[in-house]
Amino acid sequence: MMHEKIDAAPVSGLSRYLWLLLPVAVLAVAIVWLLQTNPLQGFNNGAPPVENLTIERTILDHDGVRLLVRAGGSDPMVVAQVQVDAAYWEFTQEPQGPIARGDTAWISLPFPWVLGETHNVTFVTNTGATFDHEIAVAVPTPVATSGSLWSQAILGAFVGILPVAIGLMCYPALRGAGQGTMTFLLALTVGLLAFLLVDTFVEALEFASASAPIFQGSIMVVLTAAASFLVLMAVGRRRGTPTGLALATFIALGIGLHNFGEGLAIGAAFAAGSAGLGTFLVLGFTLHNITEGIGIAAPILKVKPSLLSFVGLALLAGGPAVLGIWTGSLAYAPQWTAIALAVGAGAIAQVIVEVCGLMGRSNGHGIKALLAPASFGGLAAGVAFMYVTAMLVKI
Repeated sequence: MMHEKIDAAPVSGLSRYLWLLLPVAVLAVAIVWLLQTNPLQGFNNGAPPVENLTIERTILDHDGVRLLVRAGGSDPMVVAQVQVDAAYWEFTQEPQGPIARGDTAWISLPFPWVLGETHNVTFVTNTGATFDHEIAVAVPTPVATSGSLWSQAILGAFVGILPVAIGLMCYPALRGAGQGTMTFLLALTVGLLAFLLVDTFVEALEFASASAPIFQGSIMVVLTAAASFLVLMAVGRRRGTPTGLALATFIALGIGLHNFGEGLAIGAAFAAGSAGLGTFLVLGFTLHNITEGIGIAAPILKVKPSLLSFVGLALLAGGPAVLGIWTGSLAYAPQWTAIALAVGAGAIAQVIVEVCGLMGRSNGHGIKALLAPASFGGLAAGVAFMYVTAMLVKI
């Protein structure tokens, strides 16, 4: 039996584009038909539309209370009434009118809030749905003045830059360390990074849960972290596997992104009046972050970077804490903090992969180096130190 082989005729360039436009045109016609005829109208049983209102920012000043709200309902929402402490108050909305799905509006109330008191705000829509928001501790929202920014910069430097610099000061004492000590220090770096990875990811999910449902918080965090990891892996491997100063820079970058997210949270706590950053807490943050400097120094013990390189590493790892505090106190929104922390989590995961690779190559034993007693000891020490010192900063 003979089989005839038939080759399909090649499609010209113009015809290919026309065939690609056909499904797009069919989809467009289907959407127009759906919007014009509204075939779902027959399923309407009179129930009110699904509504959701998320309060993203609260500002307290001498004029009263201003709140930034984001609508997430199936239809545009109308804020009909606002209660504060169970009493109705007149309010102004900017922009006026219904709030479309995903859009934001500022609600301003001439409410005479009381310093240090708790106030409860309730939004009532035209369908009767209510959404509650608690102002836990009423304090004036920080404004961008040279004095406030300078004070926040000092705090950010104390909890971010200073501890990293102290850790990097251990570099001369660690130089010339034997192979066992080197393995221990690299494993210590992996341990502290592993703790930061889990801590950062959990915090990102917490902030994501406070964001508007339209952002799909958990999925947003996972996708952002994965994208950050893949992009940094591609950049890091562009010229081969990073080692020495290049690897130390990636470690500092990952820690810096984590510290930026932490700074956002601290700044938001300032704005909400719930920071509670006493002397003991600041010292706890400082002690908690000292190991980060040692972790940055571990990959460069076999080289001799310049003093300027050490300054750059300290600023890269700790400086973002200052930027985070500024940003969080002046323009906070939970979804942006979640995204920043997710980017940091992806960066930390990338660094963990690279440091583990360096451990495997440093003594020629490959994967077996990760199973050595020094590796287990360093990993346990890093996680344990970060866990214990984290107890000092959790309130």
